[in-house]
Amino acid sequence: MRRNYFRKARFPWTVRGVLLSFFLLLTENVSVTAGPPFLTDDPEPVGFRNWEYYLSSMSTFRPHNWSGTAPHAEVNYGVIPDVQIHLLLPMNYTYVPGESARFGYSSTEIGIKYRFIHETDNRPQAGIFPIIELPTIKNQAFGNGRTQVYLPVWVQKSWGKLTTYGGAGLWFNPGAGNRNWLFSGWEVQYDFTPHLTLGSEIYYHTADTQTDRQGTGFNTGAIININENIHIITSAGHSITGENYFSSYLGLLITI
Repeated sequence: MRRNYFRKARFPWTVRGVLLSFFLLLTENVSVTAGPPFLTDDPEPVGFRNWEYYLSSMSTFRPHNWSGTAPHAEVNYGVIPDVQIHLLLPMNYTYVPGESARFGYSSTEIGIKYRFIHETDNRPQAGIFPIIELPTIKNQAFGNGRTQVYLPVWVQKSWGKLTTYGGAGLWFNPGAGNRNWLFSGWEVQYDFTPHLTLGSEIYYHTADTQTDRQGTGFNTGAIININENIHIITSAGHSITGENYFSSYLGLLITI
């Protein structure tokens, strides 16, 4: 999701400082980029020599079980112009009603985002973001020990405070009973104030195993900018077709 980043905002904890900070929240100029808390991604990499640090939890609640990350850590870095490197380290959990919850680490996610078309007044930007999930610790509860690869293409276009992006990609999902599967999604968002952006996405996925079904779903999310470097990101959604589930995302983002 596209994010608003404050420049040079400071928040001293005095009455005068709080009032000043509130004024800054309403008036400060911002820069923007995109990413979580949506499943749909965008083609815009982190700026050259800039960092993003996430500490987040994402969950899926089904009638028969709950699963997700609690938490996961993510780091993105703009290594050269138009290229971002990506690392995600998830602590997974699963819970079946009536049983004990299980926690564990399984796969490490790495990726490279490359923007190969820049946006103009009449042309969207476009990029690729190949991701590899590498089995790191043997843990049958959260993986089958096989490497997974995701190859998506994303596009994005903005008109003032309105931004929309989306695309599609193929997951290569080896293993007994698994299927390669397609994910596609589209997101629309609007900067209501310098400190608040709201957006929604709709997405579609094919079945990733022999027994699962294809389905569609939606998420609605927000970015809340606390100051120049600290941001709260969150979303929640539900399935539309296919399996019945509720999903959520809550994270802290630090930008440098």
